[in-house]
Amino acid sequence: MYGAELIGALRRAAERRPAELPSAGQPRAAVPKQATLEFFGVGGERMRAAGCDTVVDSKDLAVVGITEIVSHLPKILRLYRHLIAEADRRRPDLAIVIDSPAFNWRVARQMKRRGIPTVYYVAPQFWAWRQGRVRLIRDYIDKALVIFPFEEQFYRERGVDAMFVGHPLAELPHPTVERGDYAAQFHLDHTKPWIALMPGSRVKEVRMNLPTILEAAGQLGSAYEFLLPVAPTLDPSFLPSLMGQGKITLVPDALPALWHSRAGIVASGTATVEAAMMNTPFVMVYRVSPLTYLLGKPRVKVPRFAMVNLIAGEEVVPELVQQDFTAEKVVAVVKEILPDGPARDRMLEGLARVKARLRAPQAGSGAVQHPADRAADIILALVPKL
Repeated sequence: MYGAELIGALRRAAERRPAELPSAGQPRAAVPKQATLEFFGVGGERMRAAGCDTVVDSKDLAVVGITEIVSHLPKILRLYRHLIAEADRRRPDLAIVIDSPAFNWRVARQMKRRGIPTVYYVAPQFWAWRQGRVRLIRDYIDKALVIFPFEEQFYRERGVDAMFVGHPLAELPHPTVERGDYAAQFHLDHTKPWIALMPGSRVKEVRMNLPTILEAAGQLGSAYEFLLPVAPTLDPSFLPSLMGQGKITLVPDALPALWHSRAGIVASGTATVEAAMMNTPFVMVYRVSPLTYLLGKPRVKVPRFAMVNLIAGEEVVPELVQQDFTAEKVVAVVKEILPDGPARDRMLEGLARVKARLRAPQAGSGAVQHPADRAADIILALVPKL
């Protein structure tokens, strides 16, 4: 999602510039006088639709957990080598790496060795754990564009040229589809409250999170409609095999499902920010393998797991992680935030504060600039004139 938005923003920024520019992309784009850009790199369907030649499919890199990565290392290494070989063949003028630190810091290192300027968009969350790895960003990245307000200071204090551009989700418009039309499209009962179920975007985390989420849905019962958005990183045929006999409606997009849902059960990650942007009260849940949790927990440097809580600096949404993530506890929280009342009001107020903090700084004209557009202007400014 972030990459596709950035491609569009880079094209718009290039068209606005009066002078001719060299290439910029992830990691390549060529800009002739018509200000057209060419991109290649890692991506999925949205990146391809935006015009990126995806020489590596992001689905093949979607691995969660310390122990889980080990078995996938040969495949990941093969894809990494293929990407670097393509960079050598195409000789990009600029590289942009997006999120995925375990993979991308190695890409950035190779770009540095080749003298290719490199930007990190959606910088790694090294403030949360393994803070010593900040040196990787300092050594190999020319500019870090961060999407959480506290990250700029964290990185700058450690010698990284970082700038907060705002979170790409903060300017999301609310879906325009009416509730009745949406209900008709997916055969939902519009008279019932709806609950969004978001177990994650990767196969491993869905396997770990979905069974308990479905158990909670079963306990909540037929008084509700349950919507499960299918992440674009998942094969659509994968989810039905895990769902059993309960009535769960699979939908293609998360935002309309969240917008029209009364509450959500949301796995830790970007989906929690999406829920906040859609003003949907939710409970955050997450589970990894026992060994991954045992190895990873001592390294965590932050007091909370949910991104909305970290941004707010307080608990806005309840966190049910590992052994605390039970169907009974999920049901108790959901029943508390479903009806109008103090608990729901407090959460909605907290989510509104989070959204305000994620907005991009105002442009020089005073207008609010979309984070991707702000990032694009900064990126193209790094490219020397022809």
